[in-house]
Amino acid sequence: MNLLSKRCLASLALAVAVALPAWTQEAHVGNLTGHAPEGKKLYRRYCVGCHGPLGDGNGENAPWIDPKPRDFVAATFKCRSTPTGTLPTDQDMFNAITRGFTNSNMPHWDPLPAQNRADLVAFIKTFSPRWQSEKPGDLIKIPAEPAVTAQSIAHGGELFQKMECWKCHGQQGRGDGPSAATLTDSKDQPIRPYNFADARDDSRFKCGSSNEDLYRIFMTGLDGTPMPSFADVIQPNDAWDLVHYLRTLQVHRHSKENDVAKGMGTKTPSSTSEPQKPSGGN
Repeated sequence: MNLLSKRCLASLALAVAVALPAWTQEAHVGNLTGHAPEGKKLYRRYCVGCHGPLGDGNGENAPWIDPKPRDFVAATFKCRSTPTGTLPTDQDMFNAITRGFTNSNMPHWDPLPAQNRADLVAFIKTFSPRWQSEKPGDLIKIPAEPAVTAQSIAHGGELFQKMECWKCHGQQGRGDGPSAATLTDSKDQPIRPYNFADARDDSRFKCGSSNEDLYRIFMTGLDGTPMPSFADVIQPNDAWDLVHYLRTLQVHRHSKENDVAKGMGTKTPSSTSEPQKPSGGN
């Protein structure tokens, strides 16, 4: 064997050694184990048109999609149960595939068998080297939700003003705050704040529909978007107060929060405050 052949074989062996960790990726969701090779077949059938063959969000359909498909190479995920900047758990990714993303072209894939969805999670993890060198973050702790009271809602309204949530979401929660038109995501694509006011009973947030889901968003942030984590800024009880207040901005939604707000006898801060001039960036 000549020197050139030996060098080619060495290069091939190195490439295989580097690739093997990715292809041995697994996903563990409950009692299911997802396998990347099986997930690859499913990805090519269902996902490649948007997310692309390289998983970078540049599929053939991507130019016509708004918001743009997720870039799995960057491994930056909005919906997680882990701290900001960390990788999500396999369960987080499984939930996202199952649930889909409202106000986007990402549908819910719950018609697929759970094993298929677990296999897809395993394959998605092969796109980014982060999955070979990092572990998912630790699960954030979500304390029990306190009772919905007038005091809780009123305090949440004060926090909405103090933390300047209105700059993006607007005083009435319509997603029309003074900073809204300037917001972009980590790919420099325009991004719109959530419109609470238009939400109905069947509406949900990007990462779920429950009060617990909304609390989790406060504490984890939506990585890749201007929505930061408030884990180091507010206490758990404050976060729950903010959850209760934001529910009252969903004026078309039947909820305990709206029932309590109607009986408060006074208007909540966002309905009495005049729009304020922005005092800096987000």
